[in-house]
This record gives sequence, C-alpha cells and structure tokens, in this order.
Amino acid sequence: MKRSILSALVLAALAAPAALMTTSAYADDAAAAPPPSPFTGNMTLASEYLYRGIAQTRGKPALQGGFDYAHSSGFYVGTWASTISWIGDATAGASAPLEIDLYGGFRGSFGGSDLGYDVGVLTYNYPGSGKPTGNAKPDTTEIYAALSWTWLSVKYSRSTGSLFGWVTASGDKTSGSGYLEVNGTWDLGNGWGLTAHGGHQTVKGLSDASYSDYKIGVTKDVGFGTLGLAMSGTNAKDNCSGAAAATASDVYCFVNNNGTNAYSSGKTRAVLTFGKTF
Repeated sequence: MKRSILSALVLAALAAPAALMTTSAYADDAAAAPPPSPFTGNMTLASEYLYRGIAQTRGKPALQGGFDYAHSSGFYVGTWASTISWIGDATAGASAPLEIDLYGGFRGSFGGSDLGYDVGVLTYNYPGSGKPTGNAKPDTTEIYAALSWTWLSVKYSRSTGSLFGWVTASGDKTSGSGYLEVNGTWDLGNGWGLTAHGGHQTVKGLSDASYSDYKIGVTKDVGFGTLGLAMSGTNAKDNCSGAAAATASDVYCFVNNNGTNAYSSGKTRAVLTFGKTF
C-alpha cells in the first residue's frame, strides 16, 4: 500500500564542447539536452513492509517495485507491487502473497508557483484466493487529493468501498473511511535527506480500527541507490498478550490462523530500505 508515494523523474543533460573558430572565439555550438523520459521505474528492498504504520509482512523483508508514466500535461499513471503476508497469515487456506496497486491522476501547480496540487484514484489489489476471516474482500479503491509547497505536503484519501476488508459490527461496508497525512522532506546536502510523516486513519463505523501513525527517517544517496532508515509507530489497538489471540478490541494484533503466535502490527519499529530509481 503505498501510496503511499510517486516516483521522481530522472533528468539527463548531455553537453557538447564548443567548436574553436578561426577568430579564436568559441561558437555557441552546445547540443540541446534531450527531453526527459516520461517513463520511470523503481525497486526497493525493505526490512519490513509497513503501510500507514501497520506491518504487512509480519516482521519479514519485502521486495517492492513499480513503473510510472508522466505526461508533460500533468497526467500520470503507474503501478506498484510488494510482497505481503498478512492475508495468508490470518486465514487458513488463503493464498495472496502480493499487493498490486494501480493509480492515475493529474498534478500541476497554481500559476507556476511553488504551490502544487495532485488529484487521482488508487486501487489496491490482492490477487489470489481467500480473505481475512469475517471480513470483506480486501481489494480497495481510494480517491485522493493533495497540496504541496516546497518541502511540505498535505494529502487526504477516501475509500469508495470497504477499506482493506474492514466491515462494521453489523456487517456493513466501511465506505467513506479516510486517511489524512502530512509529509515533509528536506535536502540536507551531500546526498543526505530527512523525512517526516504524520497521519490519521479513520475507519467509518469501526472506531476500534481507527488510529494515528508517525514516521521520521533519514536517507543517503550512495550513487548506485538510496539507503533509508526510519522509525515508525502508531497508537493502533494491538495489545497482544503472549501467544494467545488478543481481545476483540485489539484489532491490529494479527494472529496466525491457528489462533497462536500473536503479532503487534502497529508497534514502534525501525525499517531499513535500499531503493533504486531508473
């Protein structure tokens, strides 16, 4: 679930040396730089996949990657995928080892200023069989809108159906669930960067599943990729006690399908990543 998050375009500039004229002056003969490619890709290896602060791989590494197309008009589409385990961990006989996201939208700025906007739609898809016991199908569609200014962005996402399979106590869909997030990124120079994030997830009709999350991290461009280290935490109800299943209100205490080996999916933890954009 990512959103998470769209890939930056890579710019390439090629310069040709000027020709020496007979008058000993240099002519302005530099070759024009080719336009940037509208296609970009990305790959990441993470020590654990966290989405909005909630563990998706039960403490195990995740392999992730995606592709994007961005038109000069501001229109863009893309796809992103990651290994997961939360569906299979919780449901006997379920097989859904991947999350595949598809998204598209339009971004631009107001009058060429530093104030930007981004609107679009994102679908989270979990191909395979089975779903978490007692829940709806986890496939989810969200619409989103964001504003950005230099290093700061604010984004709101709203679900159009049951959010990742959550249903109310009466079995109704959790349509209209929302996630509000604030993100900051700072370039510290010499390849170093700092990131900060805060968000609040509301699950409509299921207050026990609503929570807030935070993340702060540092990145380093090492030339052949980017290393990242972040600390993430939530106030999600996941008070796992021992190996037995948690109480009904501890909705983010994920338990194996045999009712043992409880795992606090929203606990504070560090995540190490290595990524490459191409």
